[in-house]
Amino acid sequence: MKNILFYYLILINTIAFITIYIDKRKAIKHKWRIKESSLFLLSTLGGSLGTLLGMYTFRHKTKHLKFTVGIPLILILQILIFIFK
Repeated sequence: MKNILFYYLILINTIAFITIYIDKRKAIKHKWRIKESSLFLLSTLGGSLGTLLGMYTFRHKTKHLKFTVGIPLILILQILIFIFK
């Protein structure tokens, strides 16, 4: 069961990281963007680390308070849930 969780977290965080990259590319090209709610959903589903790494790697959404506070908060909550489950 731990292996499944491990692979799930790798997958969801990779997807979140790539999604941030895609949204950044679309922002540069002034094209259709990924909804912020979708980015938060990916984070909530376990991709918060990938989202956070993507934000700072690609310098995307780093000036939006709801992202600079919200994503780390989600990550902290997920870590606490994992530790104290």
